[in-house]
Amino acid sequence: MSAAAPASARLTLVTHASTAATAAAAFAADEPLEPRGAAAAGAARGALSRVTAAVCSPAQACVATAAALGLAAHPADVWRDWDLGRWRGSTLDEVAAAEPAAVGTWLADPDAAPHDGESLTALAARVAATLADPGLVPAEGRAAHLVVVTHAAVVRAVVLAVLGAPATGFWRLDAAPLTATVLRGVPGRWTVRATATPLVPPPRG
Repeated sequence: MSAAAPASARLTLVTHASTAATAAAAFAADEPLEPRGAAAAGAARGALSRVTAAVCSPAQACVATAAALGLAAHPADVWRDWDLGRWRGSTLDEVAAAEPAAVGTWLADPDAAPHDGESLTALAARVAATLADPGLVPAEGRAAHLVVVTHAAVVRAVVLAVLGAPATGFWRLDAAPLTATVLRGVPGRWTVRATATPLVPPPRG
């Protein structure tokens, strides 16, 4: 008798709501949600349906976003933010003014980590390993829907990993606050179904 085909699961990655770092275009340093971000997350409560399990990055913004969305999410370190070392808390303009050569190297070379943190290559490898982990998705068959509340950089790395795209494509992707990127499949074999879809559609006008 042949083995049954693996069930297809849904994996929804939600980018956390806005923080002071988001508003300032700064490298995050585990800031809480800003009031506008917290309000937006609350307005999106119930936007995700048929969730069978939820996890989040341990960062304050992710824990708070998950709670505002009504998710009983437990923190998981594998979904932590990109570690940008000593640049955390500074804006790109500030770092570029102080260390122009370092920023140029960082943007051009995915193996570079002039900030003494995690290189883009290391981030991509971490995310790829997480997506391939057989224990990632709960075993509820085709009804399985795992929601992950994480960071924009992690979501961008996820899309690259699923598409098998080069690391340089990271800079051409966007994942705005409170948007969902949806994958379908099984660990090690995912398909991108949607990217950066707002949980609450913007008002018309």
